[in-house]
Amino acid sequence: MISLHFLITAFVVVLAPGTGVIYTLALGLGQGRSAVVWAAIGCTFGIVPHLAAATLGLAAVLHSSALLFQIVKAAGVAYLLYLAWQALRSGVVLAVGSKRSTQPGWKIAWRGALINILNPKLSVFFLALLPPFLSGNPASATMEMSVLGVVFMVMTFAIFVLYGLFAAQARTYLLNSERVLKWMSRGFAAVFAGLAARLAAERT
Repeated sequence: MISLHFLITAFVVVLAPGTGVIYTLALGLGQGRSAVVWAAIGCTFGIVPHLAAATLGLAAVLHSSALLFQIVKAAGVAYLLYLAWQALRSGVVLAVGSKRSTQPGWKIAWRGALINILNPKLSVFFLALLPPFLSGNPASATMEMSVLGVVFMVMTFAIFVLYGLFAAQARTYLLNSERVLKWMSRGFAAVFAGLAARLAAERT
């Protein structure tokens, strides 16, 4: 069940930069190491609803219901645009600046969770990714998908933290250039806007 093939596949999938990685990097640059851990926790737990949906077969319902898919997708697009707007503002959690903005860890985690919760493609992704690695025994399919999902979540947390710590370390060398920090904030805003556009273009 937990084969080397699965571990390599999951590693490549998690390693590929996505919305959660961008969010964690932004927090690492904007607030440092502590915020990175909270961001990684939030992004990781944002996977749970999609894993549960895939395990229970609800992802197929979401994928077949155009209206439900569009509602979730619209919410996700709006939230990504909100994050893009926040990255452009000074003194907020996603803005990259020389002064650290302080925000409770649970709020950082909640933002990260919403990023993944409002991505309707994740449920379909798990429904496609996990079944090929199951033993084929219907009686244990639910348990096996749950175990594979937990392994995927652990890898997500670990890799996101590493990404964020790298960004937090880089922050030290960037603080002396306000111009660079300003352009990095604009860059994150552009990335979130681009991800929103990509999600808006997704079809069921």
